[in-house]
Amino acid sequence: MTAVRPCELVSRMTALSRRLTAGTLLICAVSPVGPSLVAQTPRRPLDPLTAEEHLAIVDILRAAGRADSTTRYSYVTLQPPDKAAVLAWVPGPPIARAGFAILKQGPRTFEAVVDLVDRKVVRWAEVRGVQPAWAEEEYLEGGAIALNDPRFRAALRQRGLDSADVICVGIPPSTPASPADEERRVAQVVCFVAKDATSFPWGRGVGGLTAILDMNEQRVLRVIDDGSVPVPADGSRYDAAAVGRLRAALPPIRIEQPGGVGFRVDGHEVTWDNWSFHFRVDPRVGLVVSLARYRDGDRWRSVLYEGSLSEMFVPYMDPSRPYYAYGFMDPGELSAGGLAKPLAEGVDCPSNASYFDAVVPATNGEPKHVPRAACLFERYGGDVAWRHYDFMTESVELRAKRDLVLRMYATLGNYDYLFDWAFQQDGSLHVRVGATGIMMSKPVAQRTAGPMATNDGANASAGVANGTRNGSSAAPADAYGRFVAPNIVAVNHDHFFNFRLDLDVDGPQNSFLVDRIRTRRLTPDQPRRSLWALEPLLVKTESGARLHMEMTRPASWRIINAHARNHVGYPVSYQLVPEMNAMSLLSPDERMQRRAGFTDYHVWVTPYRPDERYAGGLYPTLSKPGEGLPQWTLANRAIDDRDIVVWYTFGMRHVPRAEDWPVMPTVWSGFELRPFDFFRRNPALDLPPGW
Repeated sequence: MTAVRPCELVSRMTALSRRLTAGTLLICAVSPVGPSLVAQTPRRPLDPLTAEEHLAIVDILRAAGRADSTTRYSYVTLQPPDKAAVLAWVPGPPIARAGFAILKQGPRTFEAVVDLVDRKVVRWAEVRGVQPAWAEEEYLEGGAIALNDPRFRAALRQRGLDSADVICVGIPPSTPASPADEERRVAQVVCFVAKDATSFPWGRGVGGLTAILDMNEQRVLRVIDDGSVPVPADGSRYDAAAVGRLRAALPPIRIEQPGGVGFRVDGHEVTWDNWSFHFRVDPRVGLVVSLARYRDGDRWRSVLYEGSLSEMFVPYMDPSRPYYAYGFMDPGELSAGGLAKPLAEGVDCPSNASYFDAVVPATNGEPKHVPRAACLFERYGGDVAWRHYDFMTESVELRAKRDLVLRMYATLGNYDYLFDWAFQQDGSLHVRVGATGIMMSKPVAQRTAGPMATNDGANASAGVANGTRNGSSAAPADAYGRFVAPNIVAVNHDHFFNFRLDLDVDGPQNSFLVDRIRTRRLTPDQPRRSLWALEPLLVKTESGARLHMEMTRPASWRIINAHARNHVGYPVSYQLVPEMNAMSLLSPDERMQRRAGFTDYHVWVTPYRPDERYAGGLYPTLSKPGEGLPQWTLANRAIDDRDIVVWYTFGMRHVPRAEDWPVMPTVWSGFELRPFDFFRRNPALDLPPGW
């Protein structure tokens, strides 16, 4: 067995694929964890697991006879401590610490909770009928299994390719190809031509060739050859050498803070201006912001107990193989090795940023170091917090706007995502996701687009009907995407992001209020005919809180505390304010849509449960439909005047365009948590002049 290091799919893959064809087992080498990380001690209940605690979990499980050197650790994270204990915690007493782990032993899956203070296993259970997240090794292991199959190699030779010319990866399908596959740990293997490539060759797919594997049995179930498609020329390079002449650089912009930064970091706790919050980097969901409070005069007021990304869903819209099975729930399925990736100093974050490392589990359970997993910086973009010009006195009062941004970056296959949590001086919290990276593309025989034609419906139906068997030969090459380069069609798709928001507005006891905005007709004796007015609706149960964002039936969504009133008698609240959004257009009986049922609505509200953390369920890999939010809310539990959690999904619909190739400009969307009757007045009124 040879240990190799390239767990990330980088340009070294060509040489690596040659080694894998000889039956080499890929083992992901662990980045060294320095003494400073191992020696770290948790100081607060919500601090992430330290390197020493990761090592302890492995040691305790092995000592208890629950794990050995062959065990694969799918997920290891902090076991959520009791919320009441966290809220009551004060420095001094020992901190209760426990780790939660999902382990794979052969085909079996186990969950463990390990007490890190008393060093014992307090919970151990086998979980049947589920599949843990895809391990880092499985991508290339799947490719190696396919490349060792004589049928697969023969299909490559028919295309003029040798196994050394390609990179092949195994990924879990969203839609099984047959009922027999439902009980297996199935992988779908696709290949890319790697010879002469300087980066991962996403634009040079080997068309018409797919292998279906059983990863537990380490064997090929089927090799499917739908016919050869010419390999596109290398039109997917985006390195400086391939771009051609670069434009002249503009004069530099320098960010200077001669007095130092305006925030203070104490372990994982940050204070800045009137904000205080805690953060950690979780292996599965990345940034977790907790205990966010705002100082109002002499009082610290709670806003958010815990907020984070919960799940994603990226469905592709092509009925041909292998694209029909592409409907990824990336954090739950594909974040092994940690969702957060190292940030590039000075570009991913500005020059005034501070960086924070993270520790995530390797497949063997041992700690793996992620340098610069998050950054924190103050941002001034020349905007104003507020202003007014008084035309009578010809005077102006205005204040500059400054934000504090906590950022993380993730690469998930071909796509890259930036995640921002921006704390604003007016008490708002702005959460945004920036999508960039490389679009999923398919090679086609047709070189460029033909004349634009309208779709009469009949031809489209024929293409869909034949799509999964013959690559949609009855449909135009760009029926389900757009040409972005010769012989390359980028596939239509969506990106959906679900965030779990445990808001505690002036305390945990909250309710969910919908302010419906309705047109009102006025009486004939009025000088005008209509206006709009609010119709507030207090939602009592989960079923009433499943809501869409609708332009024709507008409403605002608020989390209120009926036990705390502002100075004019209204309940204090925070408002959830959407940005750009989209709904899934997949039919309700579509399997991948039912697996990602959290995208059925933009908003869900549930009572707080510490074990309900992932909108698509704890085990979305190869999952059955209906897990997560759809299942939990069947009970239609009460959500009025209690500790509640808001789940918000926003979508980006991506119709590809030439300007998105070979690497797309960053597109941003998100939402804002905005104070609504929470303060007596504009909380940024007391900002000093200048910036």
